[in-house]
Amino acid sequence: MPTESLALIADIGGTNARFAISKGPGSRPSDARTLACADYSSLVDAANAYMSTSNFMRPDAAVIAIATNVSNDRVRMTNHVWDFSVTETRESLGLNSLKVINDYTALALALPHLKTNECLQVGCGEPCKDQPMAVLGPGTGLGVSALITGGDHAIPLQGEGGHASYGPLNEREAGVIEVIRRQMDHVSIERLVSGPGIALIYEAIADLDGCDVAPCTPANITDMAIRQTSNIAQETVAMFCGILGTAAGNLALTLGARGGVYIGGGIVPKLGEYFMQSPFRQRFEQHGRFREYLENIPSYVINTDYPALHGAAAALASDYQYLGVTSFDANYTVTQQGIAD
Repeated sequence: MPTESLALIADIGGTNARFAISKGPGSRPSDARTLACADYSSLVDAANAYMSTSNFMRPDAAVIAIATNVSNDRVRMTNHVWDFSVTETRESLGLNSLKVINDYTALALALPHLKTNECLQVGCGEPCKDQPMAVLGPGTGLGVSALITGGDHAIPLQGEGGHASYGPLNEREAGVIEVIRRQMDHVSIERLVSGPGIALIYEAIADLDGCDVAPCTPANITDMAIRQTSNIAQETVAMFCGILGTAAGNLALTLGARGGVYIGGGIVPKLGEYFMQSPFRQRFEQHGRFREYLENIPSYVINTDYPALHGAAAALASDYQYLGVTSFDANYTVTQQGIAD
């Protein structure tokens, strides 16, 4: 896009749609706002609702970071009903160009732009320069990505690691997973480490213990755990944090993420000090002969508003033309693509 042009940037999850305006790659998002996905029948409706109240002129380009696999023109959200064509969405919004990428690919791109006070370190370790940085985060689902850095280059991964299988570390986890398997044949990491996962673990623990509990929202369960008013809720959130720690340690080992492991998403920051004292870091390091290796890798909770929007803005750069799926207006392709920045 031309550097003088405005761009719409967005971070779309299963629950919230976050929008802002960018003045180009590297610029900090302006006029950021959050809309509830459930209030709109489509991405186009939500985007138009945001732009109708924006303080800026209507943009001519957009980058949408969204919580699902993005590999062709048809995008279907994993944990929400929105289903759209990239090209048709660009045309409906009157844009010259529209790029759609995975939301955690955007969050990976945002990592170098995070300030020290926007990250809370959990445990010990020091980041190594020019080494991979991993990011994962539970929300409505579980996003996973990484940033491979070297010199002036940074390459974000486009993956769906949240849907990898999970292997229990103890009999209690095995029992919980066995209960959940009665409902679904594949228990991925996301099935356990997400908002819906908290509710699944809670109900499975109650089933194992022969307790009759009323259905609870993830927010209610975490609130009971923090206030220590329910033993089942406390065990649920401890198990959630422990499984997240194991998944984060696995990711660090797989990627050699000696630049650090970052936790995003909407759930963990709300746990506050509870998370800092949880089994997360102990389970992160609990990997047998590679405990010492992991002890030296720092882990952080991303604690700032709209972090993925920084990555969506970074994806405007021509270096990232290959990411996700992009639709151009035919005339724009001829006259503007050559000077895209």
